[in-house]
Amino acid sequence: MVALHRTTHHTLHALSSALADLNLTAAEINALANLADRGALNVRELSAETGTRATTLTGVLDRLERRGYLTRELDPTDRRSFRLPLTAVGQAVAGRVRAAVADLERDALARVSATDIAGFHAVVAALQAASLCPAATRPAGRTAPPVRVAPDRSTAPWGRVTPGRSTALPR
Repeated sequence: MVALHRTTHHTLHALSSALADLNLTAAEINALANLADRGALNVRELSAETGTRATTLTGVLDRLERRGYLTRELDPTDRRSFRLPLTAVGQAVAGRVRAAVADLERDALARVSATDIAGFHAVVAALQAASLCPAATRPAGRTAPPVRVAPDRSTAPWGRVTPGRSTALPR
């Protein structure tokens, strides 16, 4: 987990450096990348996509709105909520953010095999499943599914990738 956390920070630093002229925070980069990919989301949807609490996201959205990158419009399907469409300037900035993410992703993925990528996706899915259903919110008597490690290291550095099964990263 510490390695994943450290890698996240290195990735955000690399993106911040690549986009230094835009003077964006990591949270702003995250929001813009998601809005570039998904279009005008509402706050709840963007919160889920970015993994950011809605209360924390409010400050990020305030800054992006002040800079003219997005607007808040009442959601016609739920008038208690706001949609977050990008402005023309915001679309250009989000496009640069998305391009920087794609460049970093392309560079990183060129260094690993398809099997390694599949293993990474299995680990991410297991972590997301575990974090979305903490023990405190599970029905009584229910436990999280076990994470199994296959010892065959011939196909991936952290174990064999088996569809439908999680693998664990080495310490």
